[in-house]
Amino acid sequence: MILVVLISILFFGGVIAWLSEGLDSKFPRVIALTAVVIDLLVMLTLVGADAGDSGWIVQLNAQWMPRFGISFHLAADGLSVLMMVLTAFLGAVAIGSAWDEITEKTGFFYFNLLWTLAGVIGVFTALDLFLFFFFWEVMLIPMYFIIAIWGHENKNYAAMKFFIFTQVTGMLMLISILALAYFHYVQFGWFSFDYFDLLKVSTSSAIEMWIMLGFFVAFSTKLPSFPFHSWLPDAHSQAPTAGSVILAGVLLKTGAYGLIRFAIPLFPEASMTFAPFAMTLAVISILYCAKVAFAQTDIKRLIAYTSVSHMGFVLLGIYAWNEQALQGAVMTMLAHGLSAAALFMLAGGLQHRIHTRDMDHMGGFWAKVPRLSFVALFFSVAALGMPGLGNFVGEFLALLGAFKANIGLTVAAAFGLIFASVYSLWVIQKVFHGAYRNSDFDDSHLHDLSRREMFYFGAMMIGLIWMGMYPQSFLDLSAGTIMQLLNETGQVLFAVGQ
Repeated sequence: MILVVLISILFFGGVIAWLSEGLDSKFPRVIALTAVVIDLLVMLTLVGADAGDSGWIVQLNAQWMPRFGISFHLAADGLSVLMMVLTAFLGAVAIGSAWDEITEKTGFFYFNLLWTLAGVIGVFTALDLFLFFFFWEVMLIPMYFIIAIWGHENKNYAAMKFFIFTQVTGMLMLISILALAYFHYVQFGWFSFDYFDLLKVSTSSAIEMWIMLGFFVAFSTKLPSFPFHSWLPDAHSQAPTAGSVILAGVLLKTGAYGLIRFAIPLFPEASMTFAPFAMTLAVISILYCAKVAFAQTDIKRLIAYTSVSHMGFVLLGIYAWNEQALQGAVMTMLAHGLSAAALFMLAGGLQHRIHTRDMDHMGGFWAKVPRLSFVALFFSVAALGMPGLGNFVGEFLALLGAFKANIGLTVAAAFGLIFASVYSLWVIQKVFHGAYRNSDFDDSHLHDLSRREMFYFGAMMIGLIWMGMYPQSFLDLSAGTIMQLLNETGQVLFAVGQ
């Protein structure tokens, strides 16, 4: 029941925030922040809870449309709880980043933001695949409105591109879900969309491969991975700061979660065959997007391409499919969620202050805004994988696990760490050092980080340091889920290249 409460708080909180705009334009942000903080506090009660023999901390399974085998099946294990806590935490950060930036239609904005978060919580907890698809749509449609209404100069193009990429690939996933339910009907005589029932379905290798690809394309587009990544730089560059925080910190993680939870466990043999191709796509994402980042002058587009590059390590770790690689993928998801969200928040804050994203018009900010500059340096160093911070732990474990599966691809992927160091420090040099170029922009609103902004950035800093210095507290939460998935699929299947 607690999972229904978590989702309901966000759903009804969004509606109340929208309705409260008529009373005062400042009410929606207070209501939204209150709803997200309450959700976060409730989620923390699940951290460390006993999962029992089943591996699930909490589970609810109620009939919904029994004629079609559709149930309202929600459950949370250690992996789900980690992702939910990340979602609520970054939801609060996103609201903080929108506090002064969003001044028009504030009620509708926070309505869409909370419904996006509600959809994400549903994605992380749904174990009925029809229900999962329902939450997948709930998550995406409000984000379309956030980009289309509160975005920047090319917001309509970016929003439509985001919508087309996610909806078309989502339809492929829906077709695969229906096909899987149909084969369950053929083999067992009744329809079911339940995850545990669909695990028992067996099909021919060719059919299994095609159904699996429907899931893979949908999830890798959301991740995103090459060649399905081109929507992300446009969406990030045009989205308001809060939209970029949610996109980078939360929505991308739903794609990786879908691969871990559904794509590989439902189709282990097809995934075994496809693993070398998936890992190759991961390496291309890491190297190609790191290279493209060098060509960017728009700071938000640059961060977007680096985000795709770093998420390549997640895809690499997932398809290596061993304990170290999967733990690395999960840690990278968590650490990237904080570091990427912080970098987009910084870029959005700069744009809000100087009204440009063009790095050719920036320089010498360190002396003018030292707190902002220090925070940017910290998160840039975190993103490139500095030992002692969470990103290093995640990417190191992902590479270590991938090395067991495919040595050549792992060596190639490791060059991404070198590229990350170069472009991260290049941005710091270009934006914060050198001559102060105030002739290229209006610096009348250029001011350092406020106490409220420092609070949010400080919280994310503490999170990354905690992950880097004491990663075991996070690894222990996901360990049970990962071992159960490995046992169910057969870890030996994914020893690619051995």
